[in-house]
Amino acid sequence: MIGLIVISIFITLIILAVLIISNEDLPHSVIMLMGFGLGSVILFFLFSAPDVALTEAVIGTGISGVVFLVTLLQIRSKEIKK
Repeated sequence: MIGLIVISIFITLIILAVLIISNEDLPHSVIMLMGFGLGSVILFFLFSAPDVALTEAVIGTGISGVVFLVTLLQIRSKEIKK
């Protein structure tokens, strides 16, 4: 049962990676990147690495995603002002 869950998460992560690379809309790519991080967190928990999962959740998904989104919003607001 766990094997099927792991395989389905791997396939989902591969699909997300392709979508992130091929997408031209940056905010959507950042949101998908955060989803990719959450998928990685689930895999780390399933592989009995809770310390790595917690680090990925906080830094990889949380902080990085927020920084990317704030940066994109600032860039877009500067483009609108011009």
